[in-house]
Amino acid sequence: QLQASGGGLVQAGGSLRLSCAASGITFGNYAIGWFRQAPGKRREGVLCISRSGGITTYTDSVKGRFTISRDNAKNTAYLQMDSLKPEDTAVYYCASRWNLCSGLSDFYSWGQETQVTVSS
Repeated sequence: QLQASGGGLVQAGGSLRLSCAASGITFGNYAIGWFRQAPGKRREGVLCISRSGGITTYTDSVKGRFTISRDNAKNTAYLQMDSLKPEDTAVYYCASRWNLCSGLSDFYSWGQETQVTVSS
């Protein structure tokens, strides 16, 4: 089971750190992905971190602004979001799959969402 938290309302240029807390799994064996869905748009991948720490970037728009990390001792993954833009406004989800990062449809355990709103 995954639980995302840390969302909120922030002004453009600000920062937020999302957390994805896991329970009931051997967290260190799983890749964790962050995804988002803006109103009227399809869900898209943001970043993923594999079991071994390899990082996959799904959308170029977050390069240089967002960072993904994990703390296996705390069963938690993080999404550090800096230099936020209004177009980052979305519902954010974390999801897991065994070992390696892959496409959105390959993630099979999805957590509850957290809302991120960036005002201009």
